[in-house]
Amino acid sequence: MEGYGPQLPQMPQMPQGQPEQAQQGGYAWIPGATTVGAVFSGGVILASEKRVTYGYFVMSKGGKKVFKITDRIGVACAGLVGDMQILAKEMEAQGNLFSMDTGRKISVRSAAKLMANILFNRRYAPLITQTIVGGMDEEGPSLYVLDVLGSLIPDKYAVVGSGTEIAMGVLEEGYKESMNAKEAKELVMRSIKSAISRDSMSGDGIDFLIITKEGIAEESIKF
Repeated sequence: MEGYGPQLPQMPQMPQGQPEQAQQGGYAWIPGATTVGAVFSGGVILASEKRVTYGYFVMSKGGKKVFKITDRIGVACAGLVGDMQILAKEMEAQGNLFSMDTGRKISVRSAAKLMANILFNRRYAPLITQTIVGGMDEEGPSLYVLDVLGSLIPDKYAVVGSGTEIAMGVLEEGYKESMNAKEAKELVMRSIKSAISRDSMSGDGIDFLIITKEGIAEESIKF
């Protein structure tokens, strides 16, 4: 009866027609990923797993999220694959234009700043991607992390994507700047595998870019 006992609060009504995931504040339509970058003694390694998802559906088991920009710089991404590809192509073109204009190769810092400018200029129609830029130049190996709006943060190692929390724990525990290329690859592989074991949006293999003063080596494994 009305007027007796505590009144329970009324639950707000959700608008009709919204997907359940959107009502819960989630973003199931944004593909997940586990993408890692790390500086080691003499170079940089970038890596990402190969699964492409749309919500709870696995669209591809062979997606590529790691891209060569110049012969000394690469990018690794998490987010919408189309946006990754557009951003990588834009960066490659701008890097070539820089070389033609100045007669020298673009530095890692300049490439990262250029990407930050591209992302910030697209802030009203953003490219849905988190990005790690890494490479070698006269200053040695370096690594930068960028968000969807172009925030630019230098670091020695980084993880982006839906598997970040799991992979970062492994990477942080085992990271040493004095690692060689083999040790860095093993650590990065272990961190991605740990994320794959718990993150349903990550899986199906790993692509690597190993960047040293000799150039870029591309490797891929499937499992």
